[in-house]
Amino acid sequence: MNFKRNTGFTIASIFLFFNLSASAIDLNNLKESLNSDVNQSNSNLQSSSLGKVREAKVNPTPIIFEPLPVSDFESFISSGLLKGSGIQQFGYDLFLNPPSTFAPADNIPLSSDYVVGPGDELQISIWGKIEGSWEVQVDRNGNIFLPKVGVIGIAGLSLAEFKETLQKEFSKYYTGFNMNITFGSLRSIRVYVVGNARKPGAYTVSSLSTLVNALFSSGGPNKNGSMRNIQIKRNGKTAVTFDLYDLLLKGDKSKDINLLPEDVIFISPVGPLTAIAGNIKNPAIYEIKDETKLTDLIDMAGGFTNTAFRGRVAMQRIFNHRFTDFLEGELSEIAGDSSKNVLLQDGDLVQVLPISEHDTAVNLSGAVFYPGKFGIKQGETTLKDIIKLAGGLKQEASNEAEITRVKFSTSGILTERFDMNLETFLNDVSKDFKLHNNDHVMIKPIADWKLYKMVDVSGEVKHKGTYTVKKGEKLSSLLKRAGGFTEQAYVKGIVFTRESVRVQQQKNLEEIANRLEKQLLVEGSAKVGAAISSEDVEAKKTEMQAKTKFVESLRKLKANGRVFIKLKTINKLEGSDYDIEMEEGDNIFIPSKSSVINVSGAVMAQGSYVYSARNFKNYVNMAGGYAEYSDKGRTFILKADGSAVKAKNCIFYTTDVEPGDTIVVPEKFSRVAWLRGIRDITQILMNVALTAGVVIKLF
Repeated sequence: MNFKRNTGFTIASIFLFFNLSASAIDLNNLKESLNSDVNQSNSNLQSSSLGKVREAKVNPTPIIFEPLPVSDFESFISSGLLKGSGIQQFGYDLFLNPPSTFAPADNIPLSSDYVVGPGDELQISIWGKIEGSWEVQVDRNGNIFLPKVGVIGIAGLSLAEFKETLQKEFSKYYTGFNMNITFGSLRSIRVYVVGNARKPGAYTVSSLSTLVNALFSSGGPNKNGSMRNIQIKRNGKTAVTFDLYDLLLKGDKSKDINLLPEDVIFISPVGPLTAIAGNIKNPAIYEIKDETKLTDLIDMAGGFTNTAFRGRVAMQRIFNHRFTDFLEGELSEIAGDSSKNVLLQDGDLVQVLPISEHDTAVNLSGAVFYPGKFGIKQGETTLKDIIKLAGGLKQEASNEAEITRVKFSTSGILTERFDMNLETFLNDVSKDFKLHNNDHVMIKPIADWKLYKMVDVSGEVKHKGTYTVKKGEKLSSLLKRAGGFTEQAYVKGIVFTRESVRVQQQKNLEEIANRLEKQLLVEGSAKVGAAISSEDVEAKKTEMQAKTKFVESLRKLKANGRVFIKLKTINKLEGSDYDIEMEEGDNIFIPSKSSVINVSGAVMAQGSYVYSARNFKNYVNMAGGYAEYSDKGRTFILKADGSAVKAKNCIFYTTDVEPGDTIVVPEKFSRVAWLRGIRDITQILMNVALTAGVVIKLF
């Protein structure tokens, strides 16, 4: 064995690209070894164990395998139930790719369970009280030689065990040192692929190779070989049994273990085969094992496509190697009854049919779980059948069904209606109603069916939460159930929101935006076109940009769905016009007592001010007074209860404000030419403020 000692040598890890260079060797020459090149390069990673694999000289060009010939079962399918489907045995085309595509990754840290063996190149460095570096190679006997330490047997040791052994041996002669071990070129190992392989034989592969790497080297199983029962034989025992379906269908490589020298990979004969085609996501011939049921096969094939008819599935089965027979079953029954979920046998053919493109269907609507269009057999499919296919009746289904039938005659189209008593037809086996093409079946729900409505109550109530309310229950009743108000409740400011109101408010906002867009932008485009000078054109474009921004700001607004409720006490609310009936999704919020007045709009200092018994003008003055561009006469107040009032200030009457109110001073829009043409612009913006709770500022 050759070794070099370089005192003070800087530790270097080996980083070289390697390919899985595997080559089949004639069985008569199994003892012939491969020549290999050792290439080295340096990097500055100190504490990792990295390696490169010596490139085998035999067959360096990657092998590209031809497609496997058609199997007997594939030929049988081409003339049976699945004629024309063109399906093949699942997974075998995976191995058509060049083996180097699936070579083990290079330049990766070696795992602690990597087994050191003859041919591995090592670099051992120590520093501290003693410094040195040695490059050694494990000889064919599994030994290395180091000065002073002597011969050390390391073959068969894991990387972790090797490091521990080396540390122990050096400690016999040295103290106060640190040690680092890195790998240079890694050895190649010989493994055997036998059984039903595409190309059985002995293969020289990287010591980092796994079972899957070796399968790619040999082309994988042939079509008489199993994809689901591949074994690694090691020292006369089965080390692992690998199912390639776990990898292909689940991405599970947990049993794809690293290979050791002289491992034998045995590919068992293929197991039972079943085929599934039609409206399924991954039609193919699948190898099954254990007790595989029809629903298992459907799941294995990825499930139904969106055009699959889930009513029935057809299956062809071989009996006693003599003849075939057709079976048919309803998937709804199979899924709901395990006794009808047929166990598959070798040679079964399954076909999932598409939704019928012809008028051999009926429409089913109303209180069933899966309403829609269902294929039928003319004069055979019954009302009971179609309800079963739709998942059955919902809890809210009444006892009534209506069937509408259209007939075509020389005198025109005739319409018939049949009123059915469901209890009679569903419970009496002697009675049923046969359906015709294009029938429309309506399962009527119970009038005003709703188990309960959900309403949220929050804020300053004693028992906040989500409440169920019955039909006709009023707001006062709900507030009583919530325990009434806390001492901090500001009942005048109740915020009551309703989804149906929000939808209508949002529609109103959109109509406002559409009307203003039409009024502003169409008119503005005409002005730009009529502009003469370049200055006029630029001015009109700037005006158009401002209009566009204004309309866009309106379109971004979201309605809050607030309903004005006048509330002082629950007793006064009860029986009043404001004691409204609850609806699904209503939201009631009772705010805390407020101590501020908000001032917004065209004032010198917008903000919130501590409440005291003053009129609105006092608060405007506290906000610095009116701004130069304010429209004083159109000032309005958004009340805490959600209403709005025009602010008045005269000798005999001045509008007062209450805690939580917002004083809004509009801007004087007449100073902007394009706003003068908008009718009732202040009224529009006040409506926006009420609907969305937002005060739009234009300047």
